[in-house]
Amino acid sequence: MMNNIVKLSKEVKEALRENKPVVALESTIISHGMPYPQNVETALNVERIIRENGAIPATIGIINGKLIAGLTEEEIDYMGKTKGILKVSRRDIPYVCAMKKDGATTVASTMIIAEMAGIKIFATGGIGGVHRGAETTMDISADLEELAQTNVAVVCAGAKSILDLGLTLEYLETKGVLVLGYQTNKLPAFYTRSSEFDVDYRIDSPKEIADIINIKWDLNLKGGILIANPIPKEYSMDEELINKSIEQAVNEANQKGIKGKALTPFLLSKIKDVTEGKSLESNIQLVYNNALLAAKIAVEMNR
Repeated sequence: MMNNIVKLSKEVKEALRENKPVVALESTIISHGMPYPQNVETALNVERIIRENGAIPATIGIINGKLIAGLTEEEIDYMGKTKGILKVSRRDIPYVCAMKKDGATTVASTMIIAEMAGIKIFATGGIGGVHRGAETTMDISADLEELAQTNVAVVCAGAKSILDLGLTLEYLETKGVLVLGYQTNKLPAFYTRSSEFDVDYRIDSPKEIADIINIKWDLNLKGGILIANPIPKEYSMDEELINKSIEQAVNEANQKGIKGKALTPFLLSKIKDVTEGKSLESNIQLVYNNALLAAKIAVEMNR
């Protein structure tokens, strides 16, 4: 059944067969995260950065019900400009496959498909987490559960700053998910390099991160690892400005009753408007930075 539904590109299949480093990439950022054509340009640049640093990119998405690891350039363009592509998390995969629909993968579903394909590391922008007010709404991203049970390491710029970062870290601790800070002691807050919250351990080289990942799975300790990689200094946003923008966006979402899958895209769009597009540029650059680090870790894991 898996062979009939999971499709690997020729490049990804050969790389995995020959034990070459491969980095998984999500497709929600293409279909739901950015406007066309910036979304496609960003996706192709991310793939280029990974190749330039010695690894093979595997952008993951769902087309006509097939789980694809290694979208072609034409498929990425299709995902970027086609309206109505579903945002797919774990719960949505059976429906999208059975109904032969198109789907853009979130952090959770990208991890699932990456593990099916045999890809061990994944670069994204920021993970989902515990939303503000979750003590009454119970709005908690499926990304956190996936990190607890799926054997894929995730490189990100921390959790999206629209979330409750303290509760997100508490949830990850409860689930036994190791949070490493790359050259930082503090959890990055997506648009900014730091927050008030500590990571579990600071690690200063890709090789050391690769050693930790390999040992975790050699010991058969199930679940992923979160590698928090701060946005480059030159693209980090003013903390006061971004917090004010987030507060404004969250208040508007509450007034309009926006929740669930629609919440994060709405908040990011509003923040982009309030910051006059600066947040989008920061988003793009942090994704590039995470792809670079993921490629370096993947190379070290395969040495």
